[in-house]
Amino acid sequence: MHQSGALSAPKLYCYAFAMLENLNADIDGFLHHIVTERRLSAHTVDNYGRDLHQCADILREKKFSAWSEVSASEVRVLVATLHRRGKGGKSIQRVLSSLRTFYRWLLREGRTKDNPADGIRAPKSGRRLPHTLDVDQISTLLDNHHDDDPLQLRDQAMMEMVYSSGLRLAELLSLDIDTIDFREASMVVTGKGSKSRHLPVGLPAMSAVKKWLSARTLLAKNPTEKALFIGQHGKRLSPRSVQQRFKKAASENGLEQHLHPHMLRHSFATHMLESSGDLRAVQELLGHADLSTTQVYTHLDFQHLASVYDSAHPRASKKKDS
Repeated sequence: MHQSGALSAPKLYCYAFAMLENLNADIDGFLHHIVTERRLSAHTVDNYGRDLHQCADILREKKFSAWSEVSASEVRVLVATLHRRGKGGKSIQRVLSSLRTFYRWLLREGRTKDNPADGIRAPKSGRRLPHTLDVDQISTLLDNHHDDDPLQLRDQAMMEMVYSSGLRLAELLSLDIDTIDFREASMVVTGKGSKSRHLPVGLPAMSAVKKWLSARTLLAKNPTEKALFIGQHGKRLSPRSVQQRFKKAASENGLEQHLHPHMLRHSFATHMLESSGDLRAVQELLGHADLSTTQVYTHLDFQHLASVYDSAHPRASKKKDS
């Protein structure tokens, strides 16, 4: 016989199911709204759904059965729970953004009286430092030439271009056969926010591109295709194809790192800053709108300096041992 106030197993199951239904029903209604009325993309709808169902799971654990029962303090607890489970600051910020938008819809529908997610901030994440290759690794990767294979000539040219000019992957793929001015050793690329920038192109990169252009005719099935870098079917390469080819090139040249296009861009920025110390120039070359974005490379440069200090300064080891 059960104690007074305790729920039997069937009733407990029904209660849990009711909680599930109530929270999920509102999520389903919101997702229907952003699909049919706001006409958001499937990717965005999936993100909203994933974020909100994650919140609902935590609220159910804490015995909430309706979104209207949640207060600002409960949202803070939810944030703390996500953080404790390994979610980073940016991910939690996105969840909070989804939650705020969801509650605005609930308010409009008369399902709640306030928006408890307003004003709640995600914890700050430690800034991840980008992975880079050192100069010796770059030489290992780029000085191993293959003059007989069109695909390897193409890959060589792509890697040289990214490292030469600090290109983003999208910028690399947007290059056309007439983009590079070989006489001026420069080119104009369009980056984020449709902003164009004039970039220098190094001699090794120009040499690699010229070799690739000679081999490109073997793959170019459509004479009207303007893309500089094309695949075996003669069409402009996809981002995924470039990522796979860079990874393959690293493996073939004995590099242990998982090479991706952005690693070469990071390496370009780091080596430029180490050599010049000109943060503003590196910002312009990378196409960063905000100098604070570029400043992450000063941390990488300091790490290098700190390593040299620890190994060379006569009192560095004594300082560590004390």
